[in-house]
Amino acid sequence: MIKKRDQYREIINALPNPGLGLGLRSKHFNYILEHNPAVDWFEVISENFMDSGGRPRHILRQVAERYPLVMHGVSLSIGSTDPLNKEYLGKLKSLAAEVKPLWISDHLCWTGVNSLNTHDLLPVLLNEESLKHICSRIRIAQDFMERPLVFENPSTYLTFKQSTIPEWEFLKYMAEETGCGLLLDVNNVFVSAFNNDFDPVNYINQLPHDRIVQMHIAGHQHCGDYIIDTHDRNVVREVWKLFSQAWQLTGGVATLLEWDSNIPEFDVYHAELLKAKQYMNRMTGYDLDADVQNYLDAAVSNPVDFLVNDFKW
Repeated sequence: MIKKRDQYREIINALPNPGLGLGLRSKHFNYILEHNPAVDWFEVISENFMDSGGRPRHILRQVAERYPLVMHGVSLSIGSTDPLNKEYLGKLKSLAAEVKPLWISDHLCWTGVNSLNTHDLLPVLLNEESLKHICSRIRIAQDFMERPLVFENPSTYLTFKQSTIPEWEFLKYMAEETGCGLLLDVNNVFVSAFNNDFDPVNYINQLPHDRIVQMHIAGHQHCGDYIIDTHDRNVVREVWKLFSQAWQLTGGVATLLEWDSNIPEFDVYHAELLKAKQYMNRMTGYDLDADVQNYLDAAVSNPVDFLVNDFKW
């Protein structure tokens, strides 16, 4: 008897590679419908449409008729101790039935507890107990959705002392035990590596490359002692180099540019995505000097100083 895990693994292995995609943003709705730009596919934030009727859902249906879509969520909260939200999963499944995405993804994180939502992607403890807990929840979610899910490595700003499993190994075990796919966010690897003092090249080398369905690239803000994952500017050279490494190791998988704040006009957005082609067929040397970013006078696009009194940069 074939286990569900193995069935899901086969589905993940058979997923198509749609090419280079962009995050679907409301600022570009009219442009996309009027010009049908030469984008391979779009990724939509699931929560932006699950409870929406009217114009947003109407536009999404039109986009789905013209382009392949992927649904990317931020509220599954797979790492929480709350029971999985079956109402949320039901809405997710309903939206998927309507737009027929190539796959559905979310994050290795938790977003709330005691029925409260922090609207943030919070880091999980990485040890054997949490691995068993999260794998159990992934199985429940996948069986409810009747399809495998894809999980992204988050950007993190701290390391728990109780964590005993490196994140790349945690993701590998998670995929092995549940049959889920992985979304490698290359920018998140770079951000987390700087903030938590590990080697991003080794991180990507150690991942199970055959389980990676998709990659994300994005911009971030370097604040000197730490990096904030802002998605509000161009991709830096160091991230492009990591992307080149990951592209070679995975054999090339679907790649998407995220841009969520200070969103430029569509042609600028698309041009940034197309830079990926320069890094697909060559491994960039890691000893090259990286572009120097002037961060000393830069303002954070999503400042956190309101969280702490007399916060000092």
